[in-house]
Amino acid sequence: MIRLSGRYRSALLIGLQGIRARKLRTLLSMVSLFLGVLAVVVVQAGAELAHRALLANVELTAGKDGTIVLFLPSKAVPVTVDTLQGRIGGVATISTHGVIGEPNVLPVNPGGAPFDAGGGPGRFAGPPGGFVVCDPNGNCYKSAPDSQPEMPPPGQAIELNIIGMTGDIRQFRPYRPVSGQWLDFSSPPSLAPRIVLNREAAKGFTRYRVPAQLHLDGSPHDPTPRIIGVIDDGADQPNAYLRADELFNWLPVEQTSGGNFQGNMQVLFSPAASDLQQILRARLAANGIAGDQIHLETIDATKHLAGELALTRWIFLGMAGLVLLIGVAGILNVGLATVGERVEEFALRRAVGTPRVLLAGIVLAETLLTGLLTAAAAIGVAALVLSVAGGFLGARDPALQDVSFPWQAGVAGIIAGLVAGVLGGLVPALRAARIPIATIMRA
Repeated sequence: MIRLSGRYRSALLIGLQGIRARKLRTLLSMVSLFLGVLAVVVVQAGAELAHRALLANVELTAGKDGTIVLFLPSKAVPVTVDTLQGRIGGVATISTHGVIGEPNVLPVNPGGAPFDAGGGPGRFAGPPGGFVVCDPNGNCYKSAPDSQPEMPPPGQAIELNIIGMTGDIRQFRPYRPVSGQWLDFSSPPSLAPRIVLNREAAKGFTRYRVPAQLHLDGSPHDPTPRIIGVIDDGADQPNAYLRADELFNWLPVEQTSGGNFQGNMQVLFSPAASDLQQILRARLAANGIAGDQIHLETIDATKHLAGELALTRWIFLGMAGLVLLIGVAGILNVGLATVGERVEEFALRRAVGTPRVLLAGIVLAETLLTGLLTAAAAIGVAALVLSVAGGFLGARDPALQDVSFPWQAGVAGIIAGLVAGVLGGLVPALRAARIPIATIMRA
């Protein structure tokens, strides 16, 4: 083992001396290999950044990997809220429709539609003898003049999806702050509901001036809301978030268990909150909610995203591999030319007892060191470009803010440099090892 270690060390030292003696050829080899290694690094870095961006967007809408989601019927709201209020490890969300603005008017975005979607419910002139009527879901049909539906007059109001929460949902869905502040669940509930808008809802309040009056489906009274912040939740529809206890100050929780409640309910659990999940299931069963009315789903976004990105990544890696082969060909040509010029040197080393393996190791050491130097240069350039472009990427996609150079791309660059060094130096190394000792006699 010591003798082999000494051979490797000798090959490395002689290889370094060869690189120093032939700086121009080493530089030419690096230039021919640089683009190939850089392509591999860029493809790997791009794939990792795309995976991060997609995963971040999925986490906003679905939840972090491992999050357990229970979908419950509306009649489970009272029991669930009572079980989870103030508890950690589980958060219940109750969704319903609400309108902020003038009462009894047609909102500017009927049905809670996005503000740039266009269209919406209304009545439009159609074929002779009838009208084309569109409902809030976008379904259009022909109606006769004598069956025209009564439509409220248009007014200054915005329809939203109202989401009440028993706790801070950001432990499961990391909403990104845009302005203002998030909800404070440690303070006493307020009679004036504090709400946080998503970016789509904030767009509507920027465009339209509406009165501060919140009407909730099923509520006999309209509270005055206070908008305290804006977040990015990855949703296209306008959403408003508030504390569940402030929601139930105006929408009695008992009404949500009736058949007329049009909302829905989800409960998000952390994987470690199995005890809390069992307690909730037991209480739901005791209140007559059977197990077949509960749907459970575990978030596993990484698995699905990996499958979607794998094909694209391999396609681009194949293209980068072709560019890398061009660099390998450059190293091969330079290596063969160098061995041809050093025939006498290698023959003399063989004459003084240098093993053939060591001669091959000297040539491979030079190409491997050249590949590693090229990989270091490519990784450095890619990291520098990413740091400069990080500001532009973060402005376009908040998921890429404060992005760092992925270590997987650095590893891929090092492997590409080593593979190129082996492939480009293998033939010259074999040729150097086969140089006969008699060659020195002709010199």
